[in-house]
Formats: sequence, C-alpha cells, structure tokens
Amino acid sequence: MSQRNCAPGFAIVIRFAAFLLSSASLLALSTQSASAMPEFARRYDITCAACHSAFPRLNKFGEHFADNNMRLPNWKETADQLGDDSLVLPAYPPLAIRAQGYVQARDGKSIDPLTGATQSASTDFQSPYLVKMLSSAPLSENITYYFYVIFAEKGGNGEALLEDAWFRHADVFGSGIGMQLGQFQLSDLMFPREVRLPFQDFMAYRMAGITYDRGVLFDRALGPIGIDLGLTNGNGIKDNLSINSPGFTRPDRMFDSDNSKTVFGRIGTEIGPVSVGLFGASGKQRGAAGPAGLTTSSRNTDKRVVGLDASGQIGGNVHWYAQYLWNSWDGFLDIDPARDYRWDGGFAGIDWIANENWAFSALYNYDDAGDLAGTNTVYEGIDMNSLSLTASYYFMRNVKGIVEVNVDFLSKTAPTGPYFTGHLTKESYILFGFDTAF
Repeated sequence: MSQRNCAPGFAIVIRFAAFLLSSASLLALSTQSASAMPEFARRYDITCAACHSAFPRLNKFGEHFADNNMRLPNWKETADQLGDDSLVLPAYPPLAIRAQGYVQARDGKSIDPLTGATQSASTDFQSPYLVKMLSSAPLSENITYYFYVIFAEKGGNGEALLEDAWFRHADVFGSGIGMQLGQFQLSDLMFPREVRLPFQDFMAYRMAGITYDRGVLFDRALGPIGIDLGLTNGNGIKDNLSINSPGFTRPDRMFDSDNSKTVFGRIGTEIGPVSVGLFGASGKQRGAAGPAGLTTSSRNTDKRVVGLDASGQIGGNVHWYAQYLWNSWDGFLDIDPARDYRWDGGFAGIDWIANENWAFSALYNYDDAGDLAGTNTVYEGIDMNSLSLTASYYFMRNVKGIVEVNVDFLSKTAPTGPYFTGHLTKESYILFGFDTAF
C-alpha cells in the first residue's frame, strides 16, 4: 500500500466509504446509460422532472424509461403519421444540446514527466467546458438508436468526437434478450458517468479503462436477477486502420488491430432496498513502454477487472452508491515484462435532493497504485484520495448552477527516479459554473 496522509476528522468518512464498499459484496443491477435528454420531454409532452430527480440524475421512472428502450407506450403516436405501418419517422429531428461552462481555482499543474517543465494556472476560465448534441428515437417496435457528438470538451475546440452511439434491439428473435451494438461505456452497467451530479468523475472507471469501447452487449432479466454479457474490441473508440493488404486505397477500415476481444459482464439483483452487483472483464491491452511509461508498447498484455457495486435510497430524496474495482495488469510495463501488476480502487457517493431548487452531493474517490507505485512511470499517478462536495442550484429544471470543492488528502511526493511522476502536486480545487440541457 502506498503512503497516505489523512485529516484526523476524515477517518469517519473513510469508515463510511469502506462500509458502503464492503456492502457491495453480493450481486447487482442497473443498466441505464442515456445522458440528460430534453428531447424526450418535448416528444412526450412531459416535464424533465418525470425522469430526473435532479438533472441529470435519473429517478426510478427515468431508470424504467431507459430500461424500456428509452420510449413510452405511446411512442408511435409521437411519430410522423405517414399512413405506412412499415415506416416510423420522428415528427421532427430529435435533437438536444447540453452545455457547461466553469471557473476553477486549483492546485494541480501541467508537469512534463520527462523534463519536469511546469505550466500552471491557479485560476482558469473553462468555458465552454462541454458542448454536445444528443439524439435518440424509436425506429421500430423493438429498435432504438442513441448518440451524441461532442463539439467542444475540456478546451478541445475545433474537434468533433462521437462517444455514445448505438442501436438497441429489445427482444432479439422473441427470446427476451436485448442486444445493444455500437459505442458505449462498459462502466454504464454499474453507475453511468453521464448522469452523475458531481463535476468530479468516477475516477476508478477511467483508470481501469472500462469506459468507451466498440462492441455488442446482451441483456436478459431472469426473475429478480439481471444478466449482462458483452464483447468489445478492447482498444477504445478512436483507433482505425486502412485495409491495404488486397491492394491500393480500399474503402473500408478496420476498427480493431488484433483478434483479441474483451469479454465483460455483470450480474445483479436487489436485496430489499439495496441494488447490488458483480462485474467482471477480461481481455488484452497494450503494455506501456519508453521513458516514464509514456509510449504504447507493441505487446498485448492480459488485463482483468473485478468490480463490486451497491446503491440504494434513504427515504425519497437521499441516494447513495459505492463501487470497488480490483485490477490485474499482467506484464504491463516493458521495464519488467515478467512482473504482474495489481491495483485497486473505487468510490462512494451520496446525493441529497433537498427540494426543487437545491441538491447536495459528496463523492469520495480512493485509488491505490499498488504494484505500480515506485515504478517511476505515470501509472504511479493512479494513487488518489479525495473528497468532492457539490451544491447545485436549479434556476430551472434544466438549468443549474454548481459550486464544488475538492479536497485532496494525499501528501505531495518527490519523484522516485529520473522522471517526474507520482503525486507531485495536490489536486484540490474549487469550481463555479453552469450546466444546462435544452
């Protein structure tokens, strides 16, 4: 275990987080993945509050809507009436926009791992932080599509990136099995990042590499148990290669670079008021090479992830959730390819929807670099121990102001070798801004 310093009074928070994480030692349920989508409110002539307890967090009805292939029973009545039972078209282009802008003051800096050259801005205007367009509509009795395109994110102006983009068939061959094909996040089987209330991310998902990938996902309910099983390429959503072996300038592309696929799944249920689940993934990933592990290796290495999750409600307006992940990266670093690396982490959070105008959230992220600690690679930076406190004020159902404070409980560390890696600066911050969907 790597060294950590913890504020004295924070021991209570750690015990609470540990309790939530340990309570996830059984099996689980929850598959909704759609982000805030005001288009659904327009189509079905309902308020956003029907699906969201506080935008973008889904309530029970919103979860049911997502599980029901993102449609209501009267979905055909909302389509264009063309007199052709074999043609279903939306009555208008089903589009929505989500936009965010923030001002942030922080401790974190940009440090070159090789030279130590540092750039920093203790105050930062991060606007627009995110601008994306979303679309979804039923296409047949069982088929629905969903996608969103990011026009700007985290300073990446002038870029367009398609993240979630999939088709879903709710009942393949009348078997009761649902099938989703396209781009999606493996972590959506537990807690979808797109519908979280805090600005701070569910960091264990990002570090474990179980966010966006291309693949297929099957789901089936067996009484009180939900089962999800899928395959993905295992190399994310940006890679593609020319198919040039038959000859010059062929039109198709390969989205995968090898024959291996990542197998993943989740089994879950509800035990009284608590949803619990077990997640697993096994596949290949490229190793890390070069100075500080910054270069992608040519080697495929084995990767395994096991996760436990739990969530529930206290009364009608307090929601809690917790996630634990164990990771095995066999032979990951080229500096010692015979060594296997284990690390673990997770998060625990609570959202209190106080009333129509106010929501308050706490999110605790804890990750231990384990065997990657002391390797003098950027993967030492997996270490994390922070608490984020968020207050959201809703000017309207779909327009909120956010204030968030993140407190970093790790001590700064000195480089362990020739490279500038590890927890070189604190990552505390305070953030103000707006988040809206329309």
